[in-house]
Amino acid sequence: MPWCGMKTARRIVRNHPNRLLPLETAEQKKVLVLGIGNILMNDEGIGIAVVSHLEQEGFKDADLADGGTGGIHLLSLIQSYERVIIVDASLDAFPPGTVRVLHPRFASDFPAQLSAHEFGLRDLIMTAAVTGYLPEMDLVAISVKNFQRMGMEISPEVKAAMPEAVKRVRELVRSIGTPG
Repeated sequence: MPWCGMKTARRIVRNHPNRLLPLETAEQKKVLVLGIGNILMNDEGIGIAVVSHLEQEGFKDADLADGGTGGIHLLSLIQSYERVIIVDASLDAFPPGTVRVLHPRFASDFPAQLSAHEFGLRDLIMTAAVTGYLPEMDLVAISVKNFQRMGMEISPEVKAAMPEAVKRVRELVRSIGTPG
């Protein structure tokens, strides 16, 4: 199944011929792994690449979603889960390919420059908190180089971090009590 930053998020639903259903008809689970990124900006697409990799492996211990570049349209999606694991690129002081797991509780707890879409994700978190339900969140942040040039190739350093990011997602799901 091809992955891309969809304009509106959809959940992957197992055992359905279409496999992608609109949010209104999708089954609900305890944990969502939400890949965020823009696959047209090289390393910026690593969050979506990690979720795509999990789907290709047949990962069934949590729902997987391509959240595109994030934003307010994901509000009902994240609020329908007890726990959300966000996988995203991070522009930070760490070397490209560094994988960190953070446990942000507020928008201000996210790294200062999470990615090119940081305002959309921060707005989403703040809105969820203001509306009364912000699920528990974990962030798997993968450090990247500047991703301002257009293209669909993930750099070798960041691509090499994918197994570690996948491992961290699996560990988080397992620690939550969902089979992993």
